[in-house]
Amino acid sequence: MVDTVISRHRPAAVLAAVVLAQVLLLAFQIKRDHDVRLIRYWAAAVVTPFERFGTWSLAKVGGVWTGYVALHGAHAENARLRTELAQLQLRNRQLESQALEAQRLTVLLNFRDAHTEAAMLAAQVIGASADPASHTLVLNRGERDHVRRNMGVITPDGVVGKIVEVFPTTSQVLLMNDKDSGVGALLGDTRTHGVVKGSGDPDPRMDYVVNDEKVHPGEMIFTSGEDRIFPKGLLIGRVTATREGNPFQIIRIEPAARLDRLEDVLVLLSQQELYQKKPDELAESAARPETAEPAASPGPVKTNPTGRNSSAPANSHRASPPPPGN
Repeated sequence: MVDTVISRHRPAAVLAAVVLAQVLLLAFQIKRDHDVRLIRYWAAAVVTPFERFGTWSLAKVGGVWTGYVALHGAHAENARLRTELAQLQLRNRQLESQALEAQRLTVLLNFRDAHTEAAMLAAQVIGASADPASHTLVLNRGERDHVRRNMGVITPDGVVGKIVEVFPTTSQVLLMNDKDSGVGALLGDTRTHGVVKGSGDPDPRMDYVVNDEKVHPGEMIFTSGEDRIFPKGLLIGRVTATREGNPFQIIRIEPAARLDRLEDVLVLLSQQELYQKKPDELAESAARPETAEPAASPGPVKTNPTGRNSSAPANSHRASPPPPGN
């Protein structure tokens, strides 16, 4: 059967082979433009698509491999840069913290140097009470540093509280906004006396001011010295709101010192009153050696933004509160 098919188509196959040979011979002999033989042109036309496909395939495979290797290197470089960024951010936070600490200490030092008439001891806050109802702090100064109970604690901004417990190397401070605290106070405008007490809230209140007394928001409040803890004339805070009560006004106060952000404080080792010095006196005391006696300042005026002499008599219409407990 197969032999019959081959014998039947053999003449056609021979004819096709002869025609193909003739065409190839003609193509080899015929030349196109630029003296290029036709057979070469046909060969290039047949091979070129396969060459292009092979080149494209190799380029894609090479691109994928190169991209993978480059991407792997980019991941490693990205991880290295992230690590360096985290280290730089940590270093930046450390430097910012050191700068803020240096600024706070500079403010404390300048305040102490401006008030050489009163003995002060710088202390650092190292802890706080875990009881939310108690507003107390722990200082890194104690009995060995001559700290005693009922000593006042302040900052350059204002009153903080008093020492209630003393240990050999540490001490505990009761903040003035604690419900068990009490600070003798007077209003800056009318010189009316009262007592600043804590209510357990962040802001304390001033008690024992009669309803007839005119008190306005923004009025400054100072220590009166009647508690025998704080000297007279230290800033306590300012009035934020008032309303009539029975039998005394209810006066809310915003403390001058940021009681929720305390880091460094000053412990008053005595009840010596602080005086406001003139700029020339401050410069003179700063230039004077520490061993020299401070120059006497005729007629000093106590720290009081109202501009009144603290030796002036108190208002005759003030209330007479009972002395606050120590």
